Amino acid sequence: MTNSLRFKTKIDAKKLMQFGIFAAALIFVFFAAATPVFAASGNSVYTAIYSTWESAQSTIKKTVNNVVFPVVDVILAVLFFVKLGTAYFDYKKHGQFEFAAPAILFACLMFCLIAPSYIWDIVGF
Repeated sequence: MTNSLRFKTKIDAKKLMQFGIFAAALIFVFFAAATPVFAASGNSVYTAIYSTWESAQSTIKKTVNNVVFPVVDVILAVLFFVKLGTAYFDYKKHGQFEFAAPAILFACLMFCLIAPSYIWDIVGF
């Protein structure tokens, strides 16, 4: 019994040492890679952040309009048609059509389809 307890203690100490070395290496990498960032001479940090945001704003808007919304629309459309199919088969089986889930998915799909036209006014772009 004492051999197995001693063996377990050695493994725990070994794992603890490995974790410590890994944590120290990770901390070293993060601090070595960190570089201080200063605003341009005479400007405030706010000006530097705001100018970066202004330059990235159009890229963010274009990416969301051309990638994020279409992906969400496709996912919702697939879910809507799958749920509509399963609701139809449930209707054939039980004689009662459940409107709630397809209606919710349809409303979400319509919301996401027209979202690019008004969402940027709400967000403030």
